[in-house]
Amino acid sequence: MSKKTIMLVCSAGMSTSLLVSKMEKVAAERGIDSEIFAVSASDADNNIESKNVDVLLLGPQVRFMKAQFEKKLAGKDIPLEVINMQDYGMMDGAKVLDQALRLIK
Repeated sequence: MSKKTIMLVCSAGMSTSLLVSKMEKVAAERGIDSEIFAVSASDADNNIESKNVDVLLLGPQVRFMKAQFEKKLAGKDIPLEVINMQDYGMMDGAKVLDQALRLIK
């Protein structure tokens, strides 16, 4: 299986970094080669271009930006979804990782 690049976007990139750590731990336990990182909404554009992102997940606090991101991703084969509010609140790395992997074709 090829490396999966998962980008999480939140307002400042802080709360999501804990979720990234938990997702990385689960990915490692499952033997999934992945690069998982979090960026602030303002840094997202640069990372979409430079990181070869496979899937983009929005933190619940920036779900209002989904339409904006859909426009940015037009023509790119990058799935986009908002992280489930409950999974985010519980910092459930396994469920959020599963959500991301489900979106990657």
